[in-house]
Amino acid sequence: MKLYNKDCMEMFSEIGDASVDLFISDVPYKTTARGNAGNSGGMLQKKVNMQGKVFDNNSIEPSDYLPEVYRVLKDGSHCYIMTNHTNLQKILNVATQIGFHFIKSLIWVKDNKIMGQYYMSQFEYILFFRKGKGVKINDCSTSDVLPFANKKTKGADGKNLHDTEKPVDLMKVLVSNSSKEGDVVMDCFMGIGATGIACKQLNRDFIGCEIDKTYFAIAKERINESKGTC
Repeated sequence: MKLYNKDCMEMFSEIGDASVDLFISDVPYKTTARGNAGNSGGMLQKKVNMQGKVFDNNSIEPSDYLPEVYRVLKDGSHCYIMTNHTNLQKILNVATQIGFHFIKSLIWVKDNKIMGQYYMSQFEYILFFRKGKGVKINDCSTSDVLPFANKKTKGADGKNLHDTEKPVDLMKVLVSNSSKEGDVVMDCFMGIGATGIACKQLNRDFIGCEIDKTYFAIAKERINESKGTC
């Protein structure tokens, strides 16, 4: 297991070609702390508005990291990218241009709703790609609609440790379906470590990167304390 507290583009320089079996990440997409996203200048300027505080380190583009993801993945491997409607087309365009095959969209259905201008938001897209030859998932009976509670881990002060934390059980579905024991799984925007915990519990090797020092420290502690053999 390797954990990096740095910009993921620096991390990629240390990773060899075709050395990773699976990529999963909830990539940055200019979202506020309450989960709203869009193209307002206030978000890019890190202002606090009625939607919530904008996350730091939020400006990386798919054209920056996706070519590196493609390079480090093995032929026949899978790639899952979590995103929202605002960034859906951009990620699809970049991914397919560099050689990924788009398989389908999975839907993570949450147990809570977020107020928006039109309809209330209750799900996120998980874009499912493959590199090279087609390889089936391990459990083809898995639905493409994945309902998992959107529970947040709280700190000692009662506040969320991370406002866009993903459920470990959701990540375990993706990890178990697209890898086998001993495989190398990468998450280059690991937040507070849900993918790493899933990998440890499922006996996968894990490469994780998080640029934020606070989130990295939490992720490292959570992964180290989780039960597993990896």
